[in-house]
Amino acid sequence: MIIDFSKFSSIKIGPKTEVAIIDEYCYNNEFLIGKATNTLISPSPPPIGILSDRYKFIKIEKGYLKVGAKTQNRVLYSFCKKNNLHGFEFLNKLPGTLGGSIKMNAGVKEYEISKNLVAIKTLNGWIEKKDINFSYRSSNIQTPVFEAIFEIKEGFDFILDEKLKKLRSNQPKEPSLGSVFKNPKGNYAGRLIEAAGMKGMAKGGVKVSEIHANFFVNTGGGTFEDMMFLINETKKRVFENFGIKLSLEIKII
Repeated sequence: MIIDFSKFSSIKIGPKTEVAIIDEYCYNNEFLIGKATNTLISPSPPPIGILSDRYKFIKIEKGYLKVGAKTQNRVLYSFCKKNNLHGFEFLNKLPGTLGGSIKMNAGVKEYEISKNLVAIKTLNGWIEKKDINFSYRSSNIQTPVFEAIFEIKEGFDFILDEKLKKLRSNQPKEPSLGSVFKNPKGNYAGRLIEAAGMKGMAKGGVKVSEIHANFFVNTGGGTFEDMMFLINETKKRVFENFGIKLSLEIKII
């Protein structure tokens, strides 16, 4: 299938290119995308794949929650809210799909997708959580994720839900990839970027948001080159000012 990433990507940047439909029996080392919510795609990317719709499901099976990796985070959130399940409240405003969220151990503050995880289905079959190394916004998963099983904990937390919604209220509404950089230990990337004088800086159609400096937004017509300029300039200024090397939270292909 052909996807125009200038329309499909959450930051509205990228080429129009062929994308392979992937399942467990048809995978040739393509770079997998979900909704391209944290992936910056260059004008000449490597082969790209997207999961088949067969991996878009949620069901309760044998006392566990079983979810296809193409399921959108917000859909899983709604299912858990409707069925009074705890541990997925943070997914409400988290863009993207489950597979990518598991690979990057996505989350909000101390809440992350690996917390209730039991196992994932990959090209190598089912892998238990204890055999996966999860850390802050990352994991050692190198294979596509097709399905996941989670523990079921009853009691959707409406107070936590409201608290997490408020955390998201200070995020820009323009097209973006979410947080560009990981928070360094004991610090905040947004605070460092702002203190380095980058807040509000623009290159072409991309700007460091004035609402939240760790969000780079497409104000119209932004390009891959615009984004890369601001990423590199931010790294340079933060290191020069504070001696801290920022690590990317987004993926660049």
